[in-house]
Amino acid sequence: MAHPGDSPVPYMQRTRDWYLALGYGNPYRYSHYAKVPFTALTKPLADSTVALLTTAAPFQPDKGPQGPGAPYNAAAKFYEPYAGDTAMDHDLRISHVGIDRRHTSMEDSNCWFPLPLMREFVRQGRIGRLARHFHGVPTNRSQRHTLEVDIPRIVQRCKEDGADVAVLVPNCPICHQTLSLTARALEEAGIPTVVMGCAKDIVEYVGVPRFLFSDFPLGNAAGRPHDAASRRETLELALRVLESAPAARTTVQSPLVWSADWEWKLDYSNVERVSPEELARLRAENDRAKETAKQLREKIPASA
Repeated sequence: MAHPGDSPVPYMQRTRDWYLALGYGNPYRYSHYAKVPFTALTKPLADSTVALLTTAAPFQPDKGPQGPGAPYNAAAKFYEPYAGDTAMDHDLRISHVGIDRRHTSMEDSNCWFPLPLMREFVRQGRIGRLARHFHGVPTNRSQRHTLEVDIPRIVQRCKEDGADVAVLVPNCPICHQTLSLTARALEEAGIPTVVMGCAKDIVEYVGVPRFLFSDFPLGNAAGRPHDAASRRETLELALRVLESAPAARTTVQSPLVWSADWEWKLDYSNVERVSPEELARLRAENDRAKETAKQLREKIPASA
């Protein structure tokens, strides 16, 4: 009999049950596609321009707690794609999304934003060069807006940067859907991709060409915190998947484990581990976060 720790966290079912328990009668429906695009690499990675896509947000000092141990912070969300110079260091945080706050510290941004390590891989000749910009992709719950507004901008910007391939690193459940949809669009535009993620069920349900699955808590798709060896191995595995995948829907699971104790898998959005009183508090907190997010979206110009 399989050990319960061998099974990935069922994020789709957990989030459905969670929102029903909070009193919302219309559980979120994730995108799903039967057909998956696939573009083969046309040259070695050592000769390629590599784009990095993230769902992390730039630190905003005036937007409340965003550091280690920060609670969910809707005020720190972004709703328009942004870009940053890959030659520079950046302070990106993940307080604005639903990552695993109990089992990861949010102390080491290298776990969700591997740009420094990718620059090192360039210096070592593993990849040819980085695209001029990395790209931040909004985690908009509206699939229509993501598909019709955000993703076309990202694809165009990757093309303008001359990207040959792209590495996509999501964080929360919706982040995994968003970057899976983005990977599909990039492949259709002729740019091979690999998704580095922790929510196996969501990525495979959407349907992507290449996926490196790390069985880690959400927010650690690029490796374990303060563990340079695990981050290096994780990125190298992702690049190998990018190079060697024979066809669409190729999933490779990292051999790395989070810890000897698999109990962490039982905690994320698990209604069986939360009291009714705590659920009521979380419902009120979620309602406030939704209102904050609504106000942020209303500030976006109509032409954006």
